Amino acid sequence: MSPSAKKWVLGGAAVAVVAIVAAAFLVLRGGSAAQTQAATANPSDVVAGYVQAWSRGDTTTAGSLTDDPAAATAALNAARTGLAPTDFGATVLQVSGQSASARVAWTLGAGRVWTYDTALGLVRSGDGWVVHFTPAVIHPDLKIGERLAAHVVSGGNAVVDRDGKPLLTWQPSGAKAVDPAVAPLLLPAMARVAGDAAKGWSVVIVDAAGAERKLFGEGEVQAKSLTTSLSSATQSAAQKAVDGASVPAMLVAIQPSTGDLLAVAQNSAAGSQPGALSGLYAPGSTFKIATATAVLQAGVADANSLRPCPASVQLGQRTIPNDDGFSLGSLPLHSAFAHSCNTTFAQLASSLPEDALAKAASEYGLNADFTIPGITTEAGKVVAATSPAEQVESAIGQGTVQASPFGLALMSATVAAGNAITPKLWHGLDTKVSTGYQAPSSSVLTALRAMMREVVTSGTATGLAKSGQVYGKTGTAQFGDGSQANGWFTGYRGDVAFAVLLLGSQSSTPAVTTSATFLNALG
Repeated sequence: MSPSAKKWVLGGAAVAVVAIVAAAFLVLRGGSAAQTQAATANPSDVVAGYVQAWSRGDTTTAGSLTDDPAAATAALNAARTGLAPTDFGATVLQVSGQSASARVAWTLGAGRVWTYDTALGLVRSGDGWVVHFTPAVIHPDLKIGERLAAHVVSGGNAVVDRDGKPLLTWQPSGAKAVDPAVAPLLLPAMARVAGDAAKGWSVVIVDAAGAERKLFGEGEVQAKSLTTSLSSATQSAAQKAVDGASVPAMLVAIQPSTGDLLAVAQNSAAGSQPGALSGLYAPGSTFKIATATAVLQAGVADANSLRPCPASVQLGQRTIPNDDGFSLGSLPLHSAFAHSCNTTFAQLASSLPEDALAKAASEYGLNADFTIPGITTEAGKVVAATSPAEQVESAIGQGTVQASPFGLALMSATVAAGNAITPKLWHGLDTKVSTGYQAPSSSVLTALRAMMREVVTSGTATGLAKSGQVYGKTGTAQFGDGSQANGWFTGYRGDVAFAVLLLGSQSSTPAVTTSATFLNALG
């Protein structure tokens, strides 16, 4: 009989089933001329020849060393064609008189190896010996009228986005991207997670009535697609925004109400490593969100308190200037925040306890630690100052303070939601919170939201004034010898919080432009 193939559907996705039909066989007692020619005088030699030919895929030679060459060759071909092993091997275990045994190993994909022992009988053929072929030569439990089948993932969706749009589908070599340009930073991670979730597989015998009995397998055959938190529309908007930047650019977007990662994007200039998720950089004046929080919590000032904003200020051994040396005299704290007065916040921070800024940063998740299936994230690193100089540098997001785009998106999401956020990449696969955090009080967050809105309406991010009701904070952070600077913007609009980083942009203005491109593409 010829091999047949059948499709099985498990868990809503196609599962390829390959079948080996146990061929009817004929025992030739006298043997044809061809068989007599193929027969080997030494039983050990015929077993070794048969097993070696089977192993190397020479089924014609293997079949010729049996008492039914046509049936044996057809069945052995069906085994290779049907199971489609990535590797196959058989070795002789022993030969004793008219019987022998061999160990068979089928590799049906990465991590899927099916090994078993099978018996071979020997019969006379002319002056020599041949293998007596029956279905049991392929597998000892296989009988006439039965077939072998492998249940493995093949075809269907491996990963879909939050709206059900396929991002990866199952191919013979594993989960592959539908469009490699969509979320290229995350596609390898999502493929690994899908592969780990779909490692279940099995080999069964199917009888003539279609009933199955399992021969071997590991886990459950998992063909159900995984759902990521990503939004294809948001991801597309993010990628378009960073691709429009002339310097290395990164963007991370989080949904405040759920913690879902909506988009993670970098342009080609930013490289293939996921700096958007785990790269740590000085956050510049975006860190004034934490500094303002520490000031409000300590009661040193409230949002309406008048404070000086000179062009520069000498604090101990540090001279802190405003960008471009601007001076605004005395103004309310909320306006100093909107115009990003370094001198105002450095002076205020100098009167705070040395751990105040680290504690405030922790309340926005910058010292939190999460284990998200498939990816590595690093929100930031903010420790207590060890000197007054460190304190004033930290107040404006310089010195030892570090954050990633992921961390600042988490910060803005916390402001928007009013509570701690647990970031997620999957629906149905939980994020482990190794180090959690508690958000600031509602009164502090209410004040911060008004200050972040003023940044857009009349402060340093007026380039976003026509992009809807946006709340945020700009930042420029020097690096190296101080002659170069990165530009930041972090904020939120509606249920989308995000952070943008442009490396070497020299100011925050390009980051504001990239943010506007992102939000305008979302509509």
